[in-house]
Amino acid sequence: MSDIKLNYHKTHFLTSAPDIRALPEDNGIEIAFAGRSNAGKSTALNALTNQKSLARTSKTPGRTQLINLFEVEPQCRLVDLPGYGYAAVPEQMKIQWQKALGEYLQKRQCLAGVVILMDIRHPLKDLDQQMIEWAVSSELPVLLLLTKADKLSQSARSKQVKMVREAILPFQGDVQVEAFSALNKTGIECLAAKLDSWFAPVLSE
Repeated sequence: MSDIKLNYHKTHFLTSAPDIRALPEDNGIEIAFAGRSNAGKSTALNALTNQKSLARTSKTPGRTQLINLFEVEPQCRLVDLPGYGYAAVPEQMKIQWQKALGEYLQKRQCLAGVVILMDIRHPLKDLDQQMIEWAVSSELPVLLLLTKADKLSQSARSKQVKMVREAILPFQGDVQVEAFSALNKTGIECLAAKLDSWFAPVLSE
């Protein structure tokens, strides 16, 4: 593992794309952030990068309607994928996002890891499990972040993390589970360290 540490505070917006054909060249390393529309993806990206509005957050879940790319360093990109599941948008639009999401996950060669975010109070919904299954079958490592951890007591939080860790054992993949809170910064160092390890191959070239 590389001991190179990236400075995520330098991350900047690169581009938004409606589908993979509009993305930059398929090289370097990309790490995707995926999760239900209300799991707190944008909030986690903003906490990691210490920027209030790098990724758009909204009181209305489902605002990330495009594949949004952010550059940490040349060849190192974070990707905010359209949220899946609940979103108060027309069905046609929902189908369009799911198609863009599926295509990105299946065809993007530079994708090296997936951060899946789930509300710690309601983890492992059907779509979350499908996403984990898909990543494991594609031999991609996964970091499961249980977001909004500040909403639970320490003991309830530990219980949820243990429950999810046990529940994912049947997936038999490279899946790590951690509690996360953008509010009190729980799990941010762990997230940064995991991203560093995933980005390491291009940094050591």
